[in-house]
Amino acid sequence: MKLIVISSAKTIINEENIFTVFFENGLQTLHLSKPKYSTPKLTELIKKIPAEYHNRIIVHSHHKLLLKFNLKGIHLTKKHKKRKFQTWFILKLLKSRRSAFITSTSYTKLGSIVESFKEYSYVFLSPIFDSSTSKYQAGFTEHSLKGVLEKSRYHVIARGGIGVQHISKVKEIGFRGLAIRSDIWDGNDPVGVFMEYVNKYKELGIEIE
Repeated sequence: MKLIVISSAKTIINEENIFTVFFENGLQTLHLSKPKYSTPKLTELIKKIPAEYHNRIIVHSHHKLLLKFNLKGIHLTKKHKKRKFQTWFILKLLKSRRSAFITSTSYTKLGSIVESFKEYSYVFLSPIFDSSTSKYQAGFTEHSLKGVLEKSRYHVIARGGIGVQHISKVKEIGFRGLAIRSDIWDGNDPVGVFMEYVNKYKELGIEIE
């Protein structure tokens, strides 16, 4: 089952070192989501991460960096999906130079999971659980989720309100993995929190993908 970490949108002190520790302890997919970063600034951050882990990084912006660093893939945000022609052109360019890479996106409606026929390697669905900060509440019932996940053509990743205590439930409902952001970055010990997930996966006998 996938365990995905999404970076903070903000700049975190020594975050390249934190990412490296995540990778060293089994993280296979890091989503770099830095919407306010320029291409040079995002390039600088990626350069600080050991090259051996670049193939585990998915970028949410400046998608051409996929080629410069041999990254794992790209994520299409709501903004990208609105700019249909520009996004189509970039995808065509990338595919002409790379035979295979991960493409992901995010949805907040169950209908989108069933009705969309776009080609994505996996999709995020949120919010799945109530936020610990009370910023949002889960928008789906367990029954409706199970029904849609059984029909979906996508590998669906749970996002929103995720905590270590939800790992078993995420698997039981039928998700192909989970994505964490706030739980990692809102505290003072991102590595410690990440290791809680790693250890819980081990305890449950779940392999990190």
